[in-house]
Amino acid sequence: MSTLSIDPKTTALVLIDLQQGIVGRPGAPRPGAEVIRNAARLADKFRERGATIALVRVSFAADRKDAVSTQVDAPFQMSGPLPPNWTEIVPEVGPREGDLVITKRQWGAFYGTDLDLHLRRRGVRTIVLGGIATNFGVESTARDAFERAYQLVFAEDAMTSLTAEGHAFVVQNIFPRIGLVRSTDAVLEGLG
Repeated sequence: MSTLSIDPKTTALVLIDLQQGIVGRPGAPRPGAEVIRNAARLADKFRERGATIALVRVSFAADRKDAVSTQVDAPFQMSGPLPPNWTEIVPEVGPREGDLVITKRQWGAFYGTDLDLHLRRRGVRTIVLGGIATNFGVESTARDAFERAYQLVFAEDAMTSLTAEGHAFVVQNIFPRIGLVRSTDAVLEGLG
């Protein structure tokens, strides 16, 4: 495992869907509260070092006509009406002054948003990723970032999924092929 050295001037912390309507759902291999603690530690240190922070949330119009609507065998179900604050980023993470808040309408944070534009204009070349869910929003964003030639670092314990198996598959088989998988502690140490 290579030593991690993160330049805050060219690195962004991108956190996926750490919002009120998502973090309280059951997660595996860790609960949302643990993900939030680690993500908040990362965000605080990244802000302290002057790095870019991008908080990504998913949201739809009241009529949901802007949501992806395709025929699938296993639709992603949201049971019942959404609470009024479901899109708000959890306060432990942000947003704080200077943070980017990106609203997406599908799993990945690049398609249909201005995330790439914001990162490139700030000179970002490396993205540290975390959030919920590992094998949905985080993985989709990671694949898009990799295809755009960003260097990727995955804060493995600052993410979780619906199942431990789904999380483990991506962390063991996909992420190591497109970036570096590290703990929150290792990322913080690499940031210096």
